[in-house]
Amino acid sequence: MRKIPVLIALALLIGACKQEYPTEPKTTASRILPTLEPDRYNVAFLVMNGTYNTEFTAPFDIFQHTQYRKNIKAMNTFTVANTLEPITTFEGVRILPDFDYTKDALPTIDILVVPSAEHHLDSDLEDARMLQFVKKVDKNALYMTSHCDGAFVLAKTGILDAVTSTTFPSDIAAYQKMFPQLKVQDSVLFVHDGKYITSAGGAKSFEAALYLCEILYGKEITESLAKGLVIDWNLDSVPHLTLQ
Repeated sequence: MRKIPVLIALALLIGACKQEYPTEPKTTASRILPTLEPDRYNVAFLVMNGTYNTEFTAPFDIFQHTQYRKNIKAMNTFTVANTLEPITTFEGVRILPDFDYTKDALPTIDILVVPSAEHHLDSDLEDARMLQFVKKVDKNALYMTSHCDGAFVLAKTGILDAVTSTTFPSDIAAYQKMFPQLKVQDSVLFVHDGKYITSAGGAKSFEAALYLCEILYGKEITESLAKGLVIDWNLDSVPHLTLQ
């Protein structure tokens, strides 16, 4: 057998050592869009930095759970923001928005939910692009809803001018002062006038969300949704105003 010269063997060995091998698998970041099933209500949650957890998560929980009830037109739930970068809630939770309403072609929005955010009484009301988005959705939405100071956003667009609304109890005075043209109701947990449902917010955001479910699905389904979240639901015992 012929032997390979030492120098040639050494060169082959060095060449093999220099060959590059990846130390980590290479991955390409890809955007994962939410699954929107057909024949469901599309429910969009408008989130931004400073959004309060409860006003966002309470209605999201209620509406998302409709997907586990049979023989109803359930809800697709997703978030919209002016960015696809993570937003940070007032309490510090980071949320990755599903859609950027400033760039994306959005799905039809049947129900818009506006949770309260830290700057809904000041700088957020100067965001012309956000307000224009809300007005655009309002043209075709079946329901426009707000929780706590989310009502300030709806009011700023002018879409509440012809209806009665409410907001966070301790901000009623500021609400009336900022929007003197509005008809404002206090001492209730939520007001339903036309296609607008405005709520006092906080933990009572659950009640306002359940109320909308009772409109859409009836008492039995709504009681089932409430039971799944260990909530005693009885609309007759909830202080509210219905003017539809």
